[in-house]
Amino acid sequence: MATDYDEPRSDVKESQNNSLEALQSANAPDARSVVRDLDEADALDGAETPGGEFISEELTVQVIPQKDDEFTCYSCFLVRHRSQLAREKNGHAYCTDCEG
Repeated sequence: MATDYDEPRSDVKESQNNSLEALQSANAPDARSVVRDLDEADALDGAETPGGEFISEELTVQVIPQKDDEFTCYSCFLVRHRSQLAREKNGHAYCTDCEG
């Protein structure tokens, strides 16, 4: 007996109809309650950590300028030593890992 696999199966049709009916009959929240819930959540956001502690530390990062024997790869944007320079094209340098 030959089977037509392109023909929609009856159980798929029934599940599509059932899911559409379920969506139509579902008690969806109204827009006002959703906005109110979002506003309450935004009001709770702040400098609090999940444990309720306040963090007043400031992070400091020391930026070291690029040296004369280094370049920034135009593909991966990593600072590399000149020994890893694979090619330069149109003023852009590419490392050996990206040219690979």
